[in-house]
Amino acid sequence: MVARRFVVRQGPATGGSGEGGAEEEHEVEYDTEHGIDVLRLQIFSLTSVPPDLQRIVVEADGSVVDDGTDLESLSERLRVVAIGEGEGEDAAAAAVEAARAQEKSDEEFARMLQAEEEALLLQQYSVRNDGGEVFRQRVEPYMHQILMYEDPVRQEAARKTVPIHELEEKALVSLAKEGNFSPSKDEENHAFLLQLLFWFKQSFRSLNTFMPSFSVISSANVECRVVLIFQAMFVFADGLMQHLVTAVAVRHPILQWAPHFPQKLNLVLHVLSFIGSCVTIVLVSPGSQGTTIHISCMFFLLWKLLQTRRGRCGEWANCFTFYCRTFGYEARLVSSIILDFTDHVWTECFSNLYGRWMHLDPCEGVYDNPLLYEKGWNKKLDYCIAVSKDGVRDVTRRYTRKWHEVLSRRTITSEETVSAVLSSITGKYRTGLSTGAFSVIETREKEESEELSKSAYLQVETTLSLPGRLSGSVEWRKARSELGQSDSLSCSSCPIRKCVDSHVSDIYDALSALLSLFCDRKVPKERPFEVFDALKTLMLNLKDTNFKSRRATLDQKTQQLFEEIFSFIERLFSAVSLKAELGTDGHQSVTVVGNPINSSLAIPVALDAVDEILSNYNNNIFCTEGNQFPRGNRLCSGSVLASGEQLPIGIATAAFDGIHSSKWEDPDGGKGNLVASYDLMSANDAPERDPMDWVLEGSADGGSTWNMIDARNSEMFDSRFLRKTFTVDNKRDKANAFRFRFLRVRESNSNPRFQIGSIDLYGKIV
Repeated sequence: MVARRFVVRQGPATGGSGEGGAEEEHEVEYDTEHGIDVLRLQIFSLTSVPPDLQRIVVEADGSVVDDGTDLESLSERLRVVAIGEGEGEDAAAAAVEAARAQEKSDEEFARMLQAEEEALLLQQYSVRNDGGEVFRQRVEPYMHQILMYEDPVRQEAARKTVPIHELEEKALVSLAKEGNFSPSKDEENHAFLLQLLFWFKQSFRSLNTFMPSFSVISSANVECRVVLIFQAMFVFADGLMQHLVTAVAVRHPILQWAPHFPQKLNLVLHVLSFIGSCVTIVLVSPGSQGTTIHISCMFFLLWKLLQTRRGRCGEWANCFTFYCRTFGYEARLVSSIILDFTDHVWTECFSNLYGRWMHLDPCEGVYDNPLLYEKGWNKKLDYCIAVSKDGVRDVTRRYTRKWHEVLSRRTITSEETVSAVLSSITGKYRTGLSTGAFSVIETREKEESEELSKSAYLQVETTLSLPGRLSGSVEWRKARSELGQSDSLSCSSCPIRKCVDSHVSDIYDALSALLSLFCDRKVPKERPFEVFDALKTLMLNLKDTNFKSRRATLDQKTQQLFEEIFSFIERLFSAVSLKAELGTDGHQSVTVVGNPINSSLAIPVALDAVDEILSNYNNNIFCTEGNQFPRGNRLCSGSVLASGEQLPIGIATAAFDGIHSSKWEDPDGGKGNLVASYDLMSANDAPERDPMDWVLEGSADGGSTWNMIDARNSEMFDSRFLRKTFTVDNKRDKANAFRFRFLRVRESNSNPRFQIGSIDLYGKIV
């Protein structure tokens, strides 16, 4: 430890005596034991240059002071320069703005900590003094439900309900569209999990918002408890209505939750769990005050639900979490229904790719958006408890950025008791774990605790738009106040995405050459129609086979059709990563060549292109100069930057993938995109979202300056999947980057959402 005195001069090191402005000089008393970070803070207090923008220079030799500098032997005369100083007023302004932002952030953080302390203080006077027994009774029953997921017989039954090969293919295709054709095992597993989520959302469409009814038969006071005997009507998983006679529940007279069910009710519910019911009982006290008591008793025959695919959010989350366990993912059910049965249930899975737990909502088809409920649905969260075979965790902090407000609503028991109860429950279910397994879980939980302790204090991106609830009827969502402020999951700041579409250009080149052959030879319409119809049948057959071993045999008629034009057909096969083989029986077959994912990417493109060609022939649109689809020399393999996109199904690169069913969708209206001279095709639905006015611009310097190439006003797409060709002025200078500015959609006043089915880029043939 050495006490030092430094003289710090503020300003650029010009080598002179401070020309260009007066320099300031400051004395700093400093103890070297404290390290350079404290020195930077002291300099900041004197110069207002933020620590992360300081460049400290030794005047004697011009060396820069950093973490490795020996501060004890350092020369006493130093100079501090703000990083970016001397580069103009913008850098200085940025430094000042950064300092102000940091100051504002620090003030906000201090206010949050103060509010948290106050909430904890008030909590001491509002929580129950029952040692956490009520909290335990609400949480622990979930463990019995979760352990049902581990039954290997049920898991095998569940696997048979999932199109595994189809989801594997979609997972690998999603990676390939990002340019990843050789993913790691963790990347594959992560992509498969997301495809499982999307498939589940599409397959389990029926969200049942029906509340079961019941009638009270009689009541009596027994030993200061209220015994309610009621007849309830239950909704079974097969949709049939059945009656259950005389179930019994025991209640405290003050009508607080006390789920001590007598043996008779336990027996009834046990039977229900084996006949496939999804039970939610809403019990109304017959007392004069008319108090409503909610009892949530959700018992699921999981494989029955997998067959009927009907249920509420609780059933959906149960089924999806069960699926995740079936496919070997570390998964847990997250419930916020402890206080209020009308709340929500979802899933978390541990992502080895991210090295953390990831939020998945099978009801909404949303993933890794934990602020969905608080920011999107305007939910007032209290307890979010994650339950897995390895125990229970309080993960509420992951789902809030208003922890101090959440604390004020956590009134069941104290925070210390919550931790103690969860630890106690968890310990009971880990007694049989091996040392290795216990060590892995312990390490993971330590990392998660660090993550959760920080997440509640993170800043919320103000430009991030999260949706209100999308599942269920509008009336039901409105009654629950879950409509939120927007109806779409958007990203206002999109990443630059790689456009993997060279296969689209190759397919269009091959088909264009084939079309030109027919047009040049003036072949009667019927002949090319037969060829393209045979190609469509072939592509459909290939698409329906296992992607790892695709093969289709050509019948004799198809062989004869292809024989005279085989060089053109072979070019198309090559573009689709296929090859023709002659079998020993003399029959030709078509099989995949190389990485099978290449053909998985290409076959849907070829199928849609051939289908559009057939449609054109049916409408007598063929051999048209300048408007023929497809055309050669399509530009490809660039990058795409969009103003916004719909996640996960409406990303910007979908406009260039050559597939009709995909589209780029911007929830807030299109504002920019990379594109070349062009075809536009309307999307599959919602004509009010079609572009109407736009400007096409080109840049010869990589995007620094832009010049207008083409402008369109009041364009109309009269049907879905309608392709329109727009000719660009050939006198324009060459450009190496292009962008669209979509200015207006068809019904911009009532709906600002923009979408486009596809954009095809064509360059001038030299």
